Amino acid sequence: MSFTSLKLIDPVMEALTAEGYIYPTPIQIQAIPHVLSGRDLQGCAQTGTGKTAAFAIPIIQLLHKQNKAKTGIKALVLTPTRELAIQIGESFATYGKFTGIRYTTVYGGVSQLPQTKALKRGVDVLVATPGRLLDLINQGYIRLNQLEIFVLDEADRMLDMGFINDIRKVIRLLPDRRQTLFFSATMPNEIQKLASDLLKNPVKVEVTPPASTVDSIEQSIYHTSKPDKPKMLLHLLREQNISTALVFTRTKHGADKVVKFLHRADVKAAAIHGNKSQNARQSALNDFKRGRLKVLVATDIAARGIDIDELSHVFNYDLPNVPETYVHRIGRTGRAGLNGTAIAFCDADERKELRDIEKLILKRIPVVENHPYACNPVAQLKKVIKSRDHRYRRQFN
Repeated sequence: MSFTSLKLIDPVMEALTAEGYIYPTPIQIQAIPHVLSGRDLQGCAQTGTGKTAAFAIPIIQLLHKQNKAKTGIKALVLTPTRELAIQIGESFATYGKFTGIRYTTVYGGVSQLPQTKALKRGVDVLVATPGRLLDLINQGYIRLNQLEIFVLDEADRMLDMGFINDIRKVIRLLPDRRQTLFFSATMPNEIQKLASDLLKNPVKVEVTPPASTVDSIEQSIYHTSKPDKPKMLLHLLREQNISTALVFTRTKHGADKVVKFLHRADVKAAAIHGNKSQNARQSALNDFKRGRLKVLVATDIAARGIDIDELSHVFNYDLPNVPETYVHRIGRTGRAGLNGTAIAFCDADERKELRDIEKLILKRIPVVENHPYACNPVAQLKKVIKSRDHRYRRQFN
């Protein structure tokens, strides 16, 4: 099936053709007709499956057919991070460049002045993060009484980041008569309940089983000690001649430490996390996309909006506490049917996280044993327990 089969209007087709788009992805094939028909939709799709286009393209078409004299924000896309807001905004600009649809993005961490100026000029589509959206609503810059379409994107990450109360505040401000589109990479019970409360007789679209991992991604696990992780990373970067790598750490401090280690080894790297300014984060991301950096080290919150074509490797430098996060992380590679490699490091303290991940994805991640920083996980765990027991006895004796 090609995009021409989806009954898209000429200005949208012209934009897609200019971008070289010919064949829609499965989520786009299933979602676009239902959105065009005005149905509420619940979509479960992994990152990298073309989810943004699945809602942006039909929204642009629906708004283009409306009476242009009608003013006010007609579509709101709520998303968890600045990077993802920017990415979605760029998608609306790309797909709607021949339609005259006006859009803007609002997010925290930067001056609100350019955002409020754009709002005063008038916009049809608003892409926003929860905190800045509510702030501008309270200041009187944003009114949602004319809203017709509401999109809640990356709902599971919203929950992980503690935005559930903000989401409910926003929902209370929306008109009762609206079309709602709900997208999430995974559907745990809490997210399913939110979807049930939010949607009215929705069409359900699922292109991959919840919490599955893309088959085109080659996964592996390296058991090593925590102190050896930096050397393990450097060894693999050099041994496998890796051109681009996205490295996930659990903490901001950990991300900075990895970057400093790589710099000492003459590897071009940068970190993005919540302590970095928005300009610094965007600059690092742009340098990575353009090949000026070999390694981008990120925390989960900062990395959610990263959309990089042909990213070859993702490293789980630290295993995540939430197993669903593993699925999100490795979904940064193997995008649009391309092959990708996901490598994880596991120290003795992370054995539980590894078990939880394998239970979630219903498969054992292959273990690579023959490497210079290998350690027996059982022996390592015993060593950790012995060390903790020694500190305990020393404290109370």
